Amino acid sequence: MAGEAGTRGGTRRAPKPKRQFRPRLLLLGLGALAALVVWGLLVWVAIDSGRSARGGDSSRWAYLAVASIGAVACLFLCLFLVTTLLRKIGILDEPQPKPRSSAGPHRH
Repeated sequence: MAGEAGTRGGTRRAPKPKRQFRPRLLLLGLGALAALVVWGLLVWVAIDSGRSARGGDSSRWAYLAVASIGAVACLFLCLFLVTTLLRKIGILDEPQPKPRSSAGPHRH
């Protein structure tokens, strides 16, 4: 039966690489988890500061502003680290560079 049309002689897949422990990926995951925990704490501080500020303690508005900006930064960092981790694992593809035209910019 070997050599008949439509049959395969063998598989074309490469052997799967062995899984190995990569400390960099662990650090990315732990960093993302830490950023998420800090984000949660900062959101909690912002909510508490907002309640106090509305209750008449005007000095808490500064805490609310700093905690809000910090929470946004931590959430951005967490998402960045998770995206990087998923790219290193192979779940997400690396971004492809945009091809440049050789003619240069077109002006009217």
